[in-house]
Amino acid sequence: MAPLRRGGESPGRGYYYHPSRHSAGQPIVAGWAYQLVAQLGFERDSFGVAPVDARRAKPAQDTDEAATEQVRALVQRLPEPKDMPIFVFDAGYDPVKLQRGLEGCPTQVLVRLHSNRVFYADPEPSFPRPVGCPRRHGKKKFNLKDSASWPEPTREHRCHSGDYGSVRVRCWAGLHPKTRRIGERYGCERAPVVRGCVILVEVGKLPRQTRKPKKLWLWWSGQGETDLDLIWRAYCRRFDLEHTIRFIKQTLSWTAPRFRYPEQADRWTWLVLVAYAQLGLARAWVEDRSLPWERPQRPRRLTPTRVLRGFATLLAVVDTPARAPKPCGRSPGRPKGSRSGPAKRHPALKTAA
Repeated sequence: MAPLRRGGESPGRGYYYHPSRHSAGQPIVAGWAYQLVAQLGFERDSFGVAPVDARRAKPAQDTDEAATEQVRALVQRLPEPKDMPIFVFDAGYDPVKLQRGLEGCPTQVLVRLHSNRVFYADPEPSFPRPVGCPRRHGKKKFNLKDSASWPEPTREHRCHSGDYGSVRVRCWAGLHPKTRRIGERYGCERAPVVRGCVILVEVGKLPRQTRKPKKLWLWWSGQGETDLDLIWRAYCRRFDLEHTIRFIKQTLSWTAPRFRYPEQADRWTWLVLVAYAQLGLARAWVEDRSLPWERPQRPRRLTPTRVLRGFATLLAVVDTPARAPKPCGRSPGRPKGSRSGPAKRHPALKTAA
């Protein structure tokens, strides 16, 4: 999710987290938030991220519900794949709401978990059956912070990676969390029991050894058997999306224009994504214009910044389908003595945590 900052005369704004901008001493900004869906690849490539969909999330709208609607609409537009696609989410999304919202959709959900979560297994059968409502959760807790509460994993995978060293992946299947505030969060009277797989990823090192690697907890849900080698690599590739968002912000000027209405920002967002897609298509046709301190690269290995340098020469060769502009005369302009007046102010909506 990426926020676009706007002034007080723009409607439909909300307060969102921002790492560097502050408002009243808090790391928040007022603007419009967009949810991006991008296709990720496993090859080490500068164009390994391909944005395929963007949608503006309204302040009063639940982000998990907006994400499920966006994923369902995207799956219906895509051709039927051979393998079930994996949708990777950050820790800001609720895995229970995502899994309930995507029931019946041929997808796999992979969500990062906070390290303070607690899960439960199904209750053990007891004989004779006790009087009253049967138990829905087992007695033993699966606390992510307490390694003594972890039973033997259902599956385990070990491998070696050049960037992460020795990798150990453990999986516990059939676990479910306790759900609170049922009516407010999930819109049902009885607490749902949503089962999935809790996965722990431990690596020996990081690509840039700036800190000690931490434990990575993931939640996976889907049909079929869990491919642990595919899952941990898929989540590691999710970080490539951050570099793409920074490029479209800083280089393609996604957040530079100051629109007044959100519909204008929606059109500009799609124009920026189309421009990024054109850079990927022009990669094999432009010349490498490297700076004096840069090493020359092959055409198939050019970065988006280098493709953008030679894109102007390509436009002179490729024709445009647009017609030549026609003169329309001089505009009369605003009548003399009239004033437009100040723009209407719209307060930013603040949602509860």
